[in-house]
Amino acid sequence: MLTETEFVIVGLGAMGAASAYQLAKRDTSVVGVDRFAPPHDLGSSHGETRITRAAVGEGGAYAPLVAASHRIWRELEAETGEDLFRACGAIVIAPGSGASSHHGKPDFVARSTEVAVENGIPHETMTGAEAKKRFPQFVGLSGDEKVYYEPGGGYVFPEKCIGAQLARAAALGAEIRTGEEVLSLAQDGDRVVVETSRGKIIARHAIVSAGGWASNLLGSPFDRLLTVNRQVLHWFELDDMSAYSTDAPVFIWMHGPGDVDYLYGFPPLPGDPRIKVATEQYAASTTADDLVRDVGAEESGWMHETHVAGRLADASTRVAKAAACLYTVTPDNGFIIDRHPHMDRVVAISACSGHGFKHSAGIGEAVAKAVVDGAWGPLEAFSVGRFGG
Repeated sequence: MLTETEFVIVGLGAMGAASAYQLAKRDTSVVGVDRFAPPHDLGSSHGETRITRAAVGEGGAYAPLVAASHRIWRELEAETGEDLFRACGAIVIAPGSGASSHHGKPDFVARSTEVAVENGIPHETMTGAEAKKRFPQFVGLSGDEKVYYEPGGGYVFPEKCIGAQLARAAALGAEIRTGEEVLSLAQDGDRVVVETSRGKIIARHAIVSAGGWASNLLGSPFDRLLTVNRQVLHWFELDDMSAYSTDAPVFIWMHGPGDVDYLYGFPPLPGDPRIKVATEQYAASTTADDLVRDVGAEESGWMHETHVAGRLADASTRVAKAAACLYTVTPDNGFIIDRHPHMDRVVAISACSGHGFKHSAGIGEAVAKAVVDGAWGPLEAFSVGRFGG
C-alpha cells in the first residue's frame, strides 16, 4: 500500500496526538501511525492522571507551553464534553535548608516562584508549618520547609486527553492508523519515505514522536542522547479519606538533596479510596521493548517505606495497583523539539524526560505553527544543537 500525504506523524501518544490534532485544525493532509492502539499502557502516557502546573521550575521556556496546554484542554472539553483537566491546585515542597534537586535543577521551589512572578501566574509561598495547617494530608512536614502553592495547577487525565485529540483529528480529516509498525524512515530529496508493516508512506514532512522507540528511527545523534528509564507508579489504599478534602492538591515533595530523594502524587479521585504516588530513578536504563512491565510487591513495599510512610496521612501499605512506565531522558533532563540535524524535513519531539505531558497540547500547537508557518522561535530552547556534535 502506498500513501502520499503532507505530514506523517510517527507515534500517537501525548505529543503525536497533539500534533495530529493541531495540524488537522490547520486543514493540512495528515497521516498518523502507531504500532499500538493509543491511548495504551505501553509507553509514557498512561496511569490515569498526570500533574500539571503553570510555573515550571525546569525553566521559563516551558511556561508558555503549559499555558497553551491549559487553554487547549478547556477548548477540547467544550468540544467533546470530556472531563480532561481538574484544577485542584499544585504544591511543591523542599527542605528549608540544605541542597535539593528536581530534574537536575537545584532549589526547585525558588525556581518555580521565579517563573510564576515573571509570567504573572497566581501563586503563594509558605512555610511547612503553614502548609501543614492548611493541608492536613501532609503529616510529615517538620515546619521549616519551603513551599510553593499554585491554585490553578492540578492534574489531567492522559488517556482521555490523547483519545480526545485523536478523535478530533480524525473528525477534521486526519487519517489515524493504529496497529501499524514503522520499520524505517529516510529523507529522499524534499520527501520523507516511511516504510511500515503495511506499505510505504511518502510525505513532505515527518514528525517523530515515538517516545522510547524514537532513537531507533532517528539514528545519530539521538541514539547517543536518549536514555530510557523504567519508572513505577503505585496506588495505596487509604485507611481514612477525611484528611483529603475535595480541593486537595497534587504534590511534588523533595525531602533530600538528590533528584531521587522525592515523591510526587495525587489526591484520591472522587469516591476512590486510593492515593497514587511515585518517585523516579535514573540509575538503570532499559529499552522500550525490554521494559519489565510487572511490578513486584517488594517495589511497592520499598516505595512506601522510603517515601510514603510518615509523610502522607492514612496511606496504608495495601497496594491497590502498580504499573510500570518509561521515561525517555536527555543528558540535561530537557526536551528535544527540533528538526533532525541530518534530515531537515524530519522533526523530532523527544525526549520529554519525565515532565512532558503537562506541555503536550501546547507542544502540538507550537510544532504545527513551526512546520506550517516557520515559527520556530518559541522552540529554540529545545534545540538538539545545544548538545553539540
